[in-house]
Amino acid sequence: MSEVTTNEYNQDGKLIRKVRSFVRREGRLTKGQENAMNECWPTMGIDYQPELLNWKEVFGNDNPVVLEIGFGMGASLVEMAKNAPEKNFLGIEVHSPGVGACLSDARDAGLTNLRAMCHDAVEVFANMIPDSSLSTLQLFFPDPWHKKRHHKRRIVQLDFAEMVRQKLTIGEGVFHMATDWENYAQHMIEVMNQAPGYENIAQDGDFVPRPEDRPLTKFEARGHRLGHGVWDIKFRRVS
Repeated sequence: MSEVTTNEYNQDGKLIRKVRSFVRREGRLTKGQENAMNECWPTMGIDYQPELLNWKEVFGNDNPVVLEIGFGMGASLVEMAKNAPEKNFLGIEVHSPGVGACLSDARDAGLTNLRAMCHDAVEVFANMIPDSSLSTLQLFFPDPWHKKRHHKRRIVQLDFAEMVRQKLTIGEGVFHMATDWENYAQHMIEVMNQAPGYENIAQDGDFVPRPEDRPLTKFEARGHRLGHGVWDIKFRRVS
């Protein structure tokens, strides 16, 4: 996808508004996804800009904010937002067809508590997310980089955990991870056990039972049928 911005000016040459449109490139966005991007972005899309967001301005209320990094096609994010109208949801995804699909589903569901960004999450965190402002950070099924020589590419590392910790509310904010790769699950536990300012909220062992508020994806249901495991991990910010 490429993003096209055309500006409208009044007779005095003063900028009235920026008109943004999303254009398919190499056929990656379907027509429906493209239409959803153009139609829904003014109300549900958030542009990247290096200044802190004000959640009350973004959502129009003071409800808890749940942020998900890498929501894929957005089906589970939309389901969660539909099931929890008392919470606000922001999804960050760099894959534009996924953003288009998510906005399309959110529009069809009539959601008002979901926003989306199409940008690099690390940059968004560094410049747009206020400290101590998130109730939950969700990272579901990130790329496992299963070859050992690629493990350093995994997103869950100590610096990432610290970046997340700063944005979670102290004493309550939760970093929720899920993976279907046991090796990655163990890696996540090792990293999080070293990360300062967190505690594992699992009651029995390292992992929590699959929370009911995390929708079961088709991919995950298929994995269960094939006997594959899924590991949910929740660490709370304590300082």
